[in-house]
Amino acid sequence: MPQLKTAFLLFSLLLLVSAAQAHNITRILAGHPSFSTFNHYLSVTHLADEINRKTTITVCAIDNAGMSELLSKHPSITTVKNVLSLHILLDYFGAKKLHQITNGTALAATMFQATGSAPGSSGFVNITDLKGGKVGFGAKDNGGKLDALFVKSVEEKPYNISVIQISKVLSSDVAEAPAPGPAELNLTGIMSAHGCKQFADALLANADASKTYQDAAIGGLTVFCPLDDPFKAFLPKFKNLSAADKTSFLEFLGVPVYQSLSMLKSNNGLLNTLATDGGKKFDLTVQDEGEEVTLKTKVNSVKITGTLIDEQPVAMYTTDKVLMPTELFKAAPTPAPAPAPEKAADAPKPHKHKKAAPSPKSDSSDAPADSPDDDPADQTADDNAGVKVGTARFLAVGLSFCLGFLLLLKDTRKDSLGNA
Repeated sequence: MPQLKTAFLLFSLLLLVSAAQAHNITRILAGHPSFSTFNHYLSVTHLADEINRKTTITVCAIDNAGMSELLSKHPSITTVKNVLSLHILLDYFGAKKLHQITNGTALAATMFQATGSAPGSSGFVNITDLKGGKVGFGAKDNGGKLDALFVKSVEEKPYNISVIQISKVLSSDVAEAPAPGPAELNLTGIMSAHGCKQFADALLANADASKTYQDAAIGGLTVFCPLDDPFKAFLPKFKNLSAADKTSFLEFLGVPVYQSLSMLKSNNGLLNTLATDGGKKFDLTVQDEGEEVTLKTKVNSVKITGTLIDEQPVAMYTTDKVLMPTELFKAAPTPAPAPAPEKAADAPKPHKHKKAAPSPKSDSSDAPADSPDDDPADQTADDNAGVKVGTARFLAVGLSFCLGFLLLLKDTRKDSLGNA
């Protein structure tokens, strides 16, 4: 029994430790003013959000002087993002590990390589333990030059996040190449290459909607692309729409402002879409449910499942289903309130033996309404479920820790009294 209680306590401690492992790169660097410019551009390019979502990461920070050298070339914000993403290693490299690299050298994958924008091995960084206690860093595509050196460890949470300073910006012709502007982005090409070809084909076939998307991309655009399988299932409904309604539907899945994933999580509420026009609302509701973002109308709800591109001013996300506007599709019926219970009849007198009347058959009108084509659970889900679950989980972990601790303390006191 004492062993079971000890195991219970250890499990509770493990839950608390895992919950505490979350990190925030913006807060870490905020305590080091010499990295303020680097920190600023991590936020502007939304790389900070990506870093915070990773469970194992190394950030090679550049001081303000090094960032000034990069910015003196007047790169676009997309190019800055590519360069900085080369400084985010998808593995843990603390100061101790840097000096204990197997065979003295390692090739580390970076966030730039993970985006798919880096051809071949150009998104990797070479890390080499040099003589005299120095550690060199160099982009794989710069001819093998180790043009930056390890300076110091800024902050480490072992095997979770390591923030280190290197002496200068890593040189990479691929990362520093001018990036295409939003007007030059092939929106449908990006969709087709990442599992949304059916939606992209529908958009290409509609000249008006295609032009609306391309024009919006210049000032700001967020797109919610249904994945191929759900859009295939939706096609019969789409084909039954009129030409004008097809255009409205396609434009409904685009929002005329840039919204990063973190912005969607923090800005819950109504969003206008590209189809919004005067009396035609064509709006949708964004709701953050824990780590997921849900989009809703009165017809159905969908979840964001991935990111196709997030390069200001354009962001495109995949969704698990097709979000349908209330203006074009039948809204889910509101469940009828349950009938009030009838007052119980007086009990029959003992000397009377009347045959009980048969209970009336249920009227067909009282039967539940047919479910809409979409998941009925989407309509009845509690809007605050994510918050409730997160709060309940936190309380459960805290209570289990306290209970386990008290049980262990009780056993310890018993053992002490028994040995006395």
